Amino acid sequence: MILQLRNLITGLWPLAFLWCGYGYAQTVPLEEIDYIVAIVDEDVVVRTELDKDMERILQQISERGARMPPREALESQVLERLILKKLQLAAAERNGISVSEDVLAQMIGNVARNNQMTLSEFRGALEAEGLSFRDYREIIREQVTIKQLLEKEVMARIRVTDQEIKAFNARVGTTVGQRSEYHLYHILIATPEGASPEELNRARRKAESLVEELRGSRDFRSVALTESDGQQALEGGDLGWRPTNQLPTLFVDEVVDMQRGEVSNPIHSPSGYHIILVEDFKGGERHMIKQTQARQILVVTNEITSDSEARTRLVQLKQRIDGGDDFAALAQSNSDDRSSAIEGGDLGWLTPGDLLPQFEEQMDNLEINEVSEPFRTEFGWHIVQILDRREYDSTEEVQKAEARNAIRKRKFSEETELFLRRLRDEAYVDIRLNQIN
Repeated sequence: MILQLRNLITGLWPLAFLWCGYGYAQTVPLEEIDYIVAIVDEDVVVRTELDKDMERILQQISERGARMPPREALESQVLERLILKKLQLAAAERNGISVSEDVLAQMIGNVARNNQMTLSEFRGALEAEGLSFRDYREIIREQVTIKQLLEKEVMARIRVTDQEIKAFNARVGTTVGQRSEYHLYHILIATPEGASPEELNRARRKAESLVEELRGSRDFRSVALTESDGQQALEGGDLGWRPTNQLPTLFVDEVVDMQRGEVSNPIHSPSGYHIILVEDFKGGERHMIKQTQARQILVVTNEITSDSEARTRLVQLKQRIDGGDDFAALAQSNSDDRSSAIEGGDLGWLTPGDLLPQFEEQMDNLEINEVSEPFRTEFGWHIVQILDRREYDSTEEVQKAEARNAIRKRKFSEETELFLRRLRDEAYVDIRLNQIN
């Protein structure tokens, strides 16, 4: 149940790892003194916040069976994530971003229904796992707030050109072969924006040293927990399964020739140096769809042509077609769908979902060359004839259709990394963790 509820939270938004500050751990006893462990501009992170997240992360590591990292290194990672959360929520407030109670209630209600629970049952399930309903509401509020901030500050500024789509599809088609998905792990050795040559060299040397250790005996997940500056560091660097066309561009050339269990050389980007472990990959799939070529005659109903008159006209036209008259010629002179009428009523090759459900239902019940009886849709009265059917390999079209979304996701990930780095660099942050341990 714990894992299920965790998925309820993180499933709301792909960047849910940016949230922190609440967990499934028992609260710290009230008699303990709460210390400030970091000052973040006009806000603070206190010891109880950090302890809650520490317990949650330690529980996740234990569930995965991974080796426990040194507590001091893990605390630094968790604290940094808390700091980023504070900075994002403050930025959202400055931008006038907030989540209304109605929206929040609707979202929580949807989560409960998706899990086939009443709201009361869902509240009980949360509390059974040690998470109060009020804390859960705040988790969701913060996640949605951060999502809206990133949409405004990052996603809204991303543009994808036709040339980028063409280059992307050409690149994927010629380099990735039959691999359609990868399960990757990731370590980032970050460099600041506008890093000096010395800073770049220091980060590169560290990345190269880690690669040597990882290719030896060190566990990738443990190293990611303690050394990575990436957003998935506390998950052991796990990026999960990703379609090839959604991988960051700078990773594609590296992973295409890598085998399972192989560790990449350091990959440089504006964010720093990346190290990739190929955990697994899957083969490609073809996208086959059933297409229908059809033509129609449409008579629109209006103040001049009544419903019954339109149907009668089509009954008469069908009788003429059945008697040997040419469908295309009749469509050219009688159909109110002028865009297809000039083509003899030809609608071209149709894919499921292209037309209204009532229209597709009529087509599906016809044999090739058969003409339907008149039927009505919201556009008027139709007769349709099936010209041909085929199984069509739409892989290329699907890749092209998905390319824009994939490019946007990749740009969003890269731009979010830079946005968070700037947010962190421009903030006043005073870490006091070592002063009280």
